[in-house]
Formats: sequence, structure tokens, C-alpha cells
Amino acid sequence: MMSERQIKCPQCGRLTEYKQENAFRPFCSERCKLIDLGEWATENYRIPTKDPAQIYQDEAENSNDNEDPEA
Repeated sequence: MMSERQIKCPQCGRLTEYKQENAFRPFCSERCKLIDLGEWATENYRIPTKDPAQIYQDEAENSNDNEDPEA
């Protein structure tokens, strides 16, 4: 019989089995899963991006660089 892989819960750090029967995987419990979801919902976790205004400014600068000065 093969033992299940043990991982640390990303929220609390407690060891938990990573198996199909664990409905909350990779978390150890529903509580940890909901805490993590709440962090995303309140935007405490974010994926870093540029400010939209900066993106448009960068695009405008790049399009001016590609123009033919002799046209």
C-alpha cells in the first residue's frame, strides 16, 4: 500500500495528505480554504501588473518609435 504524499497547508503550514478524498486540498481544512479565498476577494493577494494608464502610455511611445520619419 502506497502512502499519500504529505504537503504543508498553504494557509497554516500544517501537514496534510494530498489525496482525492481531501475535498479542501491543497488546504488542510475548509477554514483554511475560506481564509485564502477571503484574501483574494478583499484583494490582499494580487497578481502584479502595470497600471492601465502606464500600459497605454508605453504603447503610445512604442508606436511612435516604429513610425518612419521620412514618410
